[in-house]
Amino acid sequence: MDIQELRDIVRECGIAGAGGAGFPSYAKLDQKADTILLNCAECEPLLKVHRQLLQKYPYEIMSTLQLIADVLEVKEVIIGVKEAYEKTVNAARTYLSFFSKLSLSLLKEIYPMGDEVQLIYETLGKVVPPGSIPLEVGVVVFNVETIYNIYCAVNQKAPVSAKYLTIAGAVKNPITVLAPIGMAVEDLVELAGGATAGEPAYIMGGPMTGEVVAPYDTVTKTTNAILVFPKNHPVVLQKQGSTSIDMKKAMASCCQCEMCTDLCPRNQLGHPITPHLFMRAATSGTTQKLDPFLSTMFCCSCGLCEMYACPQGLAPRKLITEYKNGLRRKGIPIPKGVPLKPVNQMREYRTVPMERLISRLGLSEYNVDAPLTEETIPAKQVRIKLNMHIGAGAVPVVHKGDIVQPGDLIAKAEEGKLSLPVHASIAGEVLEINDMEILVRAR
Repeated sequence: MDIQELRDIVRECGIAGAGGAGFPSYAKLDQKADTILLNCAECEPLLKVHRQLLQKYPYEIMSTLQLIADVLEVKEVIIGVKEAYEKTVNAARTYLSFFSKLSLSLLKEIYPMGDEVQLIYETLGKVVPPGSIPLEVGVVVFNVETIYNIYCAVNQKAPVSAKYLTIAGAVKNPITVLAPIGMAVEDLVELAGGATAGEPAYIMGGPMTGEVVAPYDTVTKTTNAILVFPKNHPVVLQKQGSTSIDMKKAMASCCQCEMCTDLCPRNQLGHPITPHLFMRAATSGTTQKLDPFLSTMFCCSCGLCEMYACPQGLAPRKLITEYKNGLRRKGIPIPKGVPLKPVNQMREYRTVPMERLISRLGLSEYNVDAPLTEETIPAKQVRIKLNMHIGAGAVPVVHKGDIVQPGDLIAKAEEGKLSLPVHASIAGEVLEINDMEILVRAR
């Protein structure tokens, strides 16, 4: 198999990074890389998906890594997995001798180890320059589910029509399932026995970077978890509220203690992101210096500044994100050629242990097993988004009244652009189509 054939298969099957921003995976297949890094750090508290998949499908995942390594002609493949995931580590070690380019790197149980910039430094000792991508230092990073999806595409011609995700928190029976893309949050929570909180709130994603969503919001290709908490849980309250109120709170009580910057993982690697200086500039009402505002472009939005570091309970990440998005809307590019400072010598003493983070967030009671099941989920209806990835959205190729089967193409990638196709996740009838979604009801 050559690189173009592999890229075509990955694109036609609609494979995007199965978590995070959803970068189209075919665009990562580049022979400029000399190292492939598998991300099995399971960055967020309570999430289980990637460690469970590598434990259950070690040969499938590792053989696919070897295939990609051969096609890209890379020197090595490193499987980055937390040492605490003993069953997963043992499963990978069982097959390691069969693959010449693969090796294991055991990681510490700290947050945010799953951030690819942190992971690259921990495994390779390389620092990705500010505003750059891993390929800049010769590295391509994939997470576990993405590689498993590539295995299914290459060996079974199977497109991405379902998503592994953990359903946890205030539910009767935490569980990890393979859910049809487009299935509603409230229907999935019922698979975990329903919410145990009287007035539940739902977070799609992890407690640090996820967002509060409505019960009728739907699963996408990047959904790693649905977490249920009481509506007055501190994690939920921190994510709600308006940015204008958050700004007023910051103006009233930010004491410039610098804890947000001292614990910022990107800052510790020398990136020019200084949350405390941003808070000072944003709350002063003046713009004497632009650097604190432009540096928001280098924030990875891990959430440590507001969910863990700030003693005042302020929201640096939320305000930084607001400014960063505003700059993007105005067409302001990410600054290039920004100098990289040396890695902070105190970095290892400023990492955040996952156990301490879970305790600080009030999640200890929810940190339990969520067994993986792959039983077929009978979704009655799905709303499938046309854009679940970075880049241009897909273009519908079906019409109202069409009958589709799981895996059928329902929207094609936009030609000439960074884009991915979309496939049906259930058998049924196309009820409605608009610029954002396709509605399919089971028959």
